[in-house]
Amino acid sequence: MHPNAEIVAKALLDQGATGAIVELPDSARTAQAAAEQLGCEVGAIANSLVFDADGAPLLVMTSGAHRVDTAKVAALVGAAKVRRATPEFVREATGQPIGGVAPLGHPAPIRTLVDVWLERYDRVWAAGGHPHTVFPTSYEELLRITGGDPAEVE
Repeated sequence: MHPNAEIVAKALLDQGATGAIVELPDSARTAQAAAEQLGCEVGAIANSLVFDADGAPLLVMTSGAHRVDTAKVAALVGAAKVRRATPEFVREATGQPIGGVAPLGHPAPIRTLVDVWLERYDRVWAAGGHPHTVFPTSYEELLRITGGDPAEVE
C-alpha cells in the first residue's frame, strides 16, 4: 500500500471509522473514473476538493455529481475569496496529491465542508490519500471523522 494510504488507514482506525482502504486497479483521479471502477453512481463519490480561502486551506467534500459554487462557499466561510488551490498548495496542506486527497490524514486539521447531497446515499466513497485508493463511509461518518460542517456547496 502507498505510504499516503497507510497514513489514511491509520487515521481511519484512530477515528473509529468503519471502512477500510480499497486499492483500485486504475487511477481514480475523477469522480467518474472512481464510480466506474466501484460500480456506483457518480453522486456517491465524495470528492475532496481543496480551495484557497483567503490564503487558508479549505476542504470541500462534495458529491461527484456537483460543481462547487465558490462564491456560495466564500459566503458560508466568511472569506473574501475562495479559489481552487494549486497542486503545490494542496500537497502542502494535505500531504497528498490532487486526485487522491483523503478527507483525513493531513499534517494539520483543515476546515471542512461536507456537501449535504451526500446524505442521499447509504454508502459514499472517498479518496484514500493516493489516486488508486478509496474507502467506503457514510455521510454521518464523514462529518464525524472530518469535524466538517454540513453545507450546500453547489
